[in-house]
Amino acid sequence: MHGLRLLIADDHELVRDAIALFLRSEGGIETVTVGDLPSAVQAIETQGPFDLVLLDVMMPGMNGIDSLREVLAMAGGQRVALISGSASAEIAEQALALGASGYLPKTLSAKSLANAVRFMAMGEQYAPLAFLRNARPETPHPLAQRLSRRELDVLQGLTGGKANKEIARDLGITEPTVKLHMKTLYRKIGAHNRTQAAIIAKEEGLF
Repeated sequence: MHGLRLLIADDHELVRDAIALFLRSEGGIETVTVGDLPSAVQAIETQGPFDLVLLDVMMPGMNGIDSLREVLAMAGGQRVALISGSASAEIAEQALALGASGYLPKTLSAKSLANAVRFMAMGEQYAPLAFLRNARPETPHPLAQRLSRRELDVLQGLTGGKANKEIARDLGITEPTVKLHMKTLYRKIGAHNRTQAAIIAKEEGLF
């Protein structure tokens, strides 16, 4: 993905700069950083539209879901995602239901964050599966129930646009093992290839 423009709104300078620095080092991602909601709104009005806007849930001026709704409604049709240090599954699910591009806990590794940003900038929705599933253990996803933990991890990786090599490295397994898991999970969910598997996972709301 080249030429992405990103707005990062977070009141923690360290978090903001770390995200901006990492994304810039990935190449082709231009970042604008602000520290509160009014500045974010102003940046969108004067420098927008951005390919993706990251809003910190707890920064000054933010009124949770209401503020998200306002930013989503702004001219330019920005894709908007929430970032949060104190992740709440309820807010994550409300945000996704409203049409947000995703929900990023600050516990994500820099690499996962960059992958998620690219994924969302392409128009996909992103939320870490483990986070959403752990929050609601009483209602396991029917599709998730068909897959082993490892197959789910592999499916999440490929839905995030990762190459087999990256998935293997993330999970500490070999590439042939990743391919084996893919073969099994394709059969279980009725997919013929990785694109189809990613589409099925997305349509089923798995990631």
